[in-house]
This record gives sequence, C-alpha cells and structure tokens, in this order.
Amino acid sequence: MYQFNVRVYGLLINDDREILISDEQEYGIQFTKFPGGGLEYGEGLTDGLKREFVEECDADVEVLSHFYTTDFFVKSAFNDSQIISVYYLVKNTSPLNLSIKIIPFDFEGEGPVLQAFRWIKLVDLKAEDFTFPTDQYVAQLLIDSI
Repeated sequence: MYQFNVRVYGLLINDDREILISDEQEYGIQFTKFPGGGLEYGEGLTDGLKREFVEECDADVEVLSHFYTTDFFVKSAFNDSQIISVYYLVKNTSPLNLSIKIIPFDFEGEGPVLQAFRWIKLVDLKAEDFTFPTDQYVAQLLIDSI
C-alpha cells in the first residue's frame, strides 16, 4: 500500500524583500527548507500551515494566496511515502520573535531535532539553497517571478 505524505509550507517575504528559510537537523540529517511541515489528520491545509508557523516560529500568519502544489513525483527522504507539498504566500500578523542566523545550520543547543532561521534576499535566492527537490523547484519559481 502506498502512503501519501501531505506537507504545507509558507513563503514569508518581509518588507526588505527577504524570504524566511529554515535550517533543520532531524534523524541525523541536516536540511534547508521553507517553514512548514506535515499536515495532521483532520486538518485543512491553511489551518495546518498556521499551526506549523505557531509551532516553528511562535508567530501567527495570514495566508495570502496559493503559490504552488507538487505536480511531479517526490519520494520522501525519510521513508517510503510519496510527498505532496502545498506552498502558500503568507504574512505574519504578529511580530516575529526569532533568533535569525546568518550562517547555515548555526543551531543553538543540542538534541535530536534542531532548527535555525535565516533571511535570504530574493535577489540572492538560489534553488541550490534548499535540500529537497520541491523546495528547489519553488525557489526557482520565486526567482523567475522577480
């Protein structure tokens, strides 16, 4: 039986035309992605995205518009599921209270799950900044739209 893993991500662009990205370490693997994560059973896409921003960023967001949904096959890097990712443009409705880093994977503390945030100027954004194929594709769509 094939399992589907639905993920939802937010593209948060600030007034300085920078986009928020997340460096993470989990299962002993380091990766860079957009903020967001897995949809929970019984949850709608935008509700899941809002929950993820509260959990990851301690921030409330408003979902502005749909940006992209995966339209090619992506196998999970962590298990045998097929990933379906949905991306939305979002804006924060409360101040971001994050420790923003400059160096990738500049984690504070230790543990099995680590996360750090960075702003990247849209004009400097590269698909290679991201680990996973769908995030790379979305980054390229953003680059092409500037």
